[in-house]
Amino acid sequence: MSKQVSSSTMPQEKLLLNPFEVSDDQILERIYITHFHCVEKYDVGVLYSVASNVIKHSIEIADMIIKDGQQIEQVREETDPLTSFQRLPAMKRIACQMMCTARGEQYAHQTTMLILEQLRDYSWDAKAVIVLAAFALEFGKFWQLAHIPRDKLGQSLAELNGLQSIMENIQHLANFNNLVKKIVQVVKCITDWKKMITAEYNVKDVPSLTDTLHEIPVLAYWTISTLVTCTSHIDFLGDKGYRYDLSKFDYKLDFILKNFKDHQDKCSTQIGQIEDYSRRKDIITSIQTDTQIDIVKFLEALIIPSYSQDSRPIVYNGLTGPQVALGEFKNKHVLLFISGLDHIDNEIQLLKSINAKLKEEPNELEGYRKEDFKILWIPIVSVWDEEQKKKLDVTKVEWYVVKEFNFQTGIDLIKEVFNYKGNPIIMLISPEGKVENSDAKQIISKWGIDGFPFRTLDHTRLTQQWNWFWNEMITLSPIIRELIKRDSYIFIYGGTNTKWIQDFTTAVEKLKKNETLTLEEETTIESYPLGRDSPKIVPRFWITIDNLLASRKLTKKGSEQVQDSTTREIQKLMFLKQDPLGWAILTKGSHVKLLGHGDAMLRTVTDFESWKGTMHNEVSFDVAFKNYYDKCKVKSVPPKCEHREFANYPTDILAHIPCPNKCGHEMEVSSVKYMCCHGREASDIA
Repeated sequence: MSKQVSSSTMPQEKLLLNPFEVSDDQILERIYITHFHCVEKYDVGVLYSVASNVIKHSIEIADMIIKDGQQIEQVREETDPLTSFQRLPAMKRIACQMMCTARGEQYAHQTTMLILEQLRDYSWDAKAVIVLAAFALEFGKFWQLAHIPRDKLGQSLAELNGLQSIMENIQHLANFNNLVKKIVQVVKCITDWKKMITAEYNVKDVPSLTDTLHEIPVLAYWTISTLVTCTSHIDFLGDKGYRYDLSKFDYKLDFILKNFKDHQDKCSTQIGQIEDYSRRKDIITSIQTDTQIDIVKFLEALIIPSYSQDSRPIVYNGLTGPQVALGEFKNKHVLLFISGLDHIDNEIQLLKSINAKLKEEPNELEGYRKEDFKILWIPIVSVWDEEQKKKLDVTKVEWYVVKEFNFQTGIDLIKEVFNYKGNPIIMLISPEGKVENSDAKQIISKWGIDGFPFRTLDHTRLTQQWNWFWNEMITLSPIIRELIKRDSYIFIYGGTNTKWIQDFTTAVEKLKKNETLTLEEETTIESYPLGRDSPKIVPRFWITIDNLLASRKLTKKGSEQVQDSTTREIQKLMFLKQDPLGWAILTKGSHVKLLGHGDAMLRTVTDFESWKGTMHNEVSFDVAFKNYYDKCKVKSVPPKCEHREFANYPTDILAHIPCPNKCGHEMEVSSVKYMCCHGREASDIA
């Protein structure tokens, strides 16, 4: 029957391994056998504080002896606060084991492995700190007797510890204490780093953390092995002729500490990037409540790296324009265009159209000034080689561009926060640095400049502000509902001039059959002349619209009475009714795109061959149509007549009318104002 062999009775040759003759990977394999999961919890910080204070003050005594060349009579008064900690019964036992270790690296390794077995349930930083405290226990007692004692007991203890000859070993004491200082530094390095990384980060976030965590057990092993060796030499520090070379341990600690710090530096860099990313993300997503965040801070967080100025991306006003600072966007709304360089012709032409419209009159719409809106393009490619640079140069845009953008943190933020996956996106960012519309491309594509100022609520406004029109049209003619469902382009038109109606009907029918449009799946043309189903529909329609306008109420904006968008659209339609030729409305499904005068609308439809080529550059049929219509309108609609005559007769009574307040009396009309509205828009005569 064989006896069970414990770890303490392992074959002698295995226990007496010389750690300097094997690699650190081999040591790691051996020491990990002794390590279990961290079951035991211990306040490493408190124990380290106590142990390091003991060592620090012990070395201060030694340094004063070495400096002055004589023993000192007393140590300065202790000023460090007392710290309470849970004493470990194993600490004294570990100290005794270290004191009793024979000289030699093999014996130090043997004791180290036994200690690791005893501390198998503790974390690696706790193992190192507990052994450091065990060393401090013996090291502190030794130096406590180093000064000249005041009583006979102290003198006798000093003699028993051989401190009379300590002055003969000054150089070796200095070397010994330098090694102890290095050990304290290594232990602090382990505890500080372990505390930080376990609290906030993992290897998924910080890839270099794997190598760093791999180094900690090896670093802890060599720290403990060095402490075992140093402890076993404490009793010999006062011996005459004490000589022992500890430089091997010194060099080894230097080597592994350097490797550890290299991995630390990589981790610190990656952690810094994580924290920088998080800070920038907070700004971009408006998590921070800092009132100082604005559009400039937003753009800085998105495109400006934290490193050297030379690496910063450059913002240009147009590809061939001057370089500009981000301060150019202060107090501005920014249409942020993010894309690659392939398959973006539609978006480029769409933004070219918007950029041009932003410079046209009227300058103010919906309470916003067009001049306060800027377009900024961030093109993103994998590598900015010569081919990509040439692609960018040939686009010839006239808005702001971030050239050669390669800031990886910014690209990652764009992908995560804005869900950018390579397809072009256009967002509206407010002067306060908030995303007002994450998909401004949708409203710009559907409505063009009519979608200004391109907020999410503007899409809702434009969609709903014509509900009154469609409700009435569907009531009068149910066929309209079917036309809307097809999402086709619809011309709804009418007027009192029969010839114009015939000409417009003929032109639209010809347009429907044009080969260019029949090849376009998304460009289907439908038409509906008002009154086609029954002539009675026409007066009923206009009476309803007229009553609807009369029922609209003014809303207040500050101290002024203003009209809402629906009222303005009703007025425009009523104004078009007065056109002597006719009127026409162009819609895309239920989205009203254009209210047009008879002559200009007829010309635009008739001249399709002249402007159809622009559809290759413009985003959609309606945008190209409206651009050509605007040119025709200038020619066909007379300019605003500025002739105004006023007649004020303060004394002559021109007429009598009943008082609208029904007081029973008549009102005297004493002043009349005449104004010609020839060629004026509905908004001008409202």
